[in-house]
Amino acid sequence: MQAKDFGLSCWQVAGGLLMSAGLLAIAAPALATEQAQQRQDGRGVKQDAKQEARQEKVDCRQENNKSNAACRQDKRETKQDGRDQARDIKR
Repeated sequence: MQAKDFGLSCWQVAGGLLMSAGLLAIAAPALATEQAQQRQDGRGVKQDAKQEARQEKVDCRQENNKSNAACRQDKRETKQDGRDQARDIKR
């Protein structure tokens, strides 16, 4: 009798594992899709920040009569702000 009981519990365990795997298979793509969207949004923010920083540096040099080094630092700060915003999106 113990062999039958063991066989039945193995089937129950196997069925439980199969159901768990099925649930994970359904949930995993939804999570991956959300992460992909967050990555894409973050990438867009960083690209916008880069473009803004480029234009800001050009404007800085033309209008403010600052040194190239000062304008470069402004550009770095603008890009860093963009990176920070992208990190906030992923949280």
